Amino acid sequence: MRASAGTEPGRLRIIGAVLAVLVLAFGAATAWQISERATATDHVLHHSGPLSNSAAEIYRSLADADATVAGGFLAGGQEPRTATDRYNADIRKAAELITQAAASSDGSAEANEQITALNRQLPYYTKLVATAQADGLQGLPLGGAYLRFADQQMQQKGGLLDAADKLYQAETDRLNADYTDAKALPWVAWVLGAAALVALVWAQRRHYRRTNRVFNRGMLAASTACAVALLWLVAGHSVARSELSDSYAHGARSMQVLNNARIDVLQARGNENLTLVARGSGAAYEQSFSDGMDKLAGTQAAGDGGELAQALALADTAKGRTPVQQAITSMKTWRERHTAERAKDDNGDYATAVADVIGGKDSGGTAVTATTAECFNAVDTSLAAAVQVEQDEFRAAADNGRSAMALLPYGAAVLAVLAAAGALLGIGRRLAEYR
Repeated sequence: MRASAGTEPGRLRIIGAVLAVLVLAFGAATAWQISERATATDHVLHHSGPLSNSAAEIYRSLADADATVAGGFLAGGQEPRTATDRYNADIRKAAELITQAAASSDGSAEANEQITALNRQLPYYTKLVATAQADGLQGLPLGGAYLRFADQQMQQKGGLLDAADKLYQAETDRLNADYTDAKALPWVAWVLGAAALVALVWAQRRHYRRTNRVFNRGMLAASTACAVALLWLVAGHSVARSELSDSYAHGARSMQVLNNARIDVLQARGNENLTLVARGSGAAYEQSFSDGMDKLAGTQAAGDGGELAQALALADTAKGRTPVQQAITSMKTWRERHTAERAKDDNGDYATAVADVIGGKDSGGTAVTATTAECFNAVDTSLAAAVQVEQDEFRAAADNGRSAMALLPYGAAVLAVLAAAGALLGIGRRLAEYR
């Protein structure tokens, strides 16, 4: 090497080798780092994103089943068919989603632990509910005790909802980790690309100063290919990062807030029903209902703060804001109806209070005044529509981010090979002058 560096042909060979290695390293680093980010983006779109949403749906289905069975129990005697069908559908959906989550957990210890807990406790919960329903059908007071015990198994620490919440948090953490990996800056590729381009410019300047020749076609082609690859890398990753940020801020983040709101709505409905089931000893349920409403709609008189205000702020389109605003309106009506219902129950008019909460056995209330059940259904339906809008935005933006990087690894590799060939050909042309 020392002997070669003492002659101009030897120095040219060393320069050619260094340029080729730099350019090929740039291409390899780009292909490697962008492939990793494209894989992470694909996980966001097709794996961790849907899994996080499914985990939230497991929680929602379980909470809805708990609220539904409490409402059906209030009707007394034979439970309304609609309540039975809804409860069975919720339990069936939760079981199916738990099975799917088990198949897609990818060996996550935390996820597997919570899935095991859900599989172990769900049959026990349904058995308690069946016992409560059988006792209630016979008019036995013991039915209410069994139902409250079933609710404890659902709500307590280590219970079904606790396991579902931990599963949701685990899947959400994985989604956030995939977002971090997908948006990470490809510093290695950027540094190598800049170094390769600087080295090519320096080599051409050296060539010009020693030969007074303005252009070397091979070196010029190599510089152009390297510059195109570097610009493509910067532009492609920047666009992908912007789309991923948008998919998180106006998709994944919005869905997290909306899913939390839907869960809190269901818990509030369950507590409202159980307050009446407890027949005078439901102060704890009523307090939980009040806390849940404050969390959802805020504590101010306007009643439009809390999680619903967050969801409204995150919605960036009229299509996304409309269902959230409808949910806020229905929530205000719900709180007003609930206050009136509690006044009747506290004054000893239990039958009317029950009718205000669930309506008649086969109806949804009177034409004059909406029941709290109708208000709850309106809130839940509006939030479900808002989730669907945000989910569509999430998928569209995440897919755009993935598309922005789809061809970059292959294009960078091809351009790097062409740039290395151009540099070697340019140096070879110069070396031919010494033969």
